[in-house]
Amino acid sequence: MNDTERLLNLIKKFNRGKILVIGDIMLDEFVWGKVSRISLEGAVPVVEVTRENIMLGGAANVLKNIHALGGQAYLLGVIGNDYNGERFMELLKDGGYSPDTIVVDDSRHTSIKTRVVAQHQQVVRFDRESKDDLSRKSYAKVKELLASLLPLCNAVIVSDYGKGLISRGIISSIIQYKKKNGMIVSVDPKIRNFRFYKGVSVITPNQKEAEEACGFDINSSKTLIKAGTYLLKKYATDALLITRGEYGMSLFQKNGTVRHIPTIAQEVYDVTGAGDTVIATLSLALAVRAPWIDACILSNHAAGIVVGKLGTATASVQELDASVKNQKNTAL
Repeated sequence: MNDTERLLNLIKKFNRGKILVIGDIMLDEFVWGKVSRISLEGAVPVVEVTRENIMLGGAANVLKNIHALGGQAYLLGVIGNDYNGERFMELLKDGGYSPDTIVVDDSRHTSIKTRVVAQHQQVVRFDRESKDDLSRKSYAKVKELLASLLPLCNAVIVSDYGKGLISRGIISSIIQYKKKNGMIVSVDPKIRNFRFYKGVSVITPNQKEAEEACGFDINSSKTLIKAGTYLLKKYATDALLITRGEYGMSLFQKNGTVRHIPTIAQEVYDVTGAGDTVIATLSLALAVRAPWIDACILSNHAAGIVVGKLGTATASVQELDASVKNQKNTAL
């Protein structure tokens, strides 16, 4: 079996993956328009709005990515008891996703990011969000749901956007379950919470996050290797995947193996949500027992697909199949 056939066979197994996605959920709102003049009131562009749309974001976008790839997933997160929370629940139900594992917290606001896009470029982004720790009541409910969901899944994705859900206690419960049951635990990190992640299966920082976590710039092959090796050892993970934008991604494994995977993106229109696509595809592949390098190559293909789309996007099974068939993707 050649490399292409092996990857295609893994994609066919994605429907066996059952993933728990736990993390910060939000709404992604897009205001689309065009700019033809500068405001006389100040040196800012005037955006003539042509359309608006709103979609599931944050950890909920990871959920969407898993379903688009044929996998099964549960979403565990917290929203506020407010108008945006109602809109979130409506979108969740409209997408065919269960709302039963979403905790509603009266003391919080539902996070929403509003992006204004003109001529295929983001003009500005407005963030309205809650960053406080969960209330005791909500924390207890999340822990209860977590205990009931873990036995139903063969992998966990921690989607940490730093909005208050992910804490030492939550991660500790997941890691304890991992140690007893051998479950894959993947983390899309936030720098302030890195200290919680020790002992998970894999962390997927982008280059900036990796630099912040190790305390120095990554500006050469030497510093890249130094950073990856340092973080892998410090956080005692099975693997570390540093995503590097136009330079692809680099996989570090605890056995000392380092693989650099070049990007396959032909055109980059929007990187919004690309990290969600990477960790969704990676975890789904690992859940069906893909080797680390194959899981990373598939996630690289999926990322190459979504950055070629505008807005928070997903890659379908058909698109991933076509990408694997049509593109050469080598690990050096």
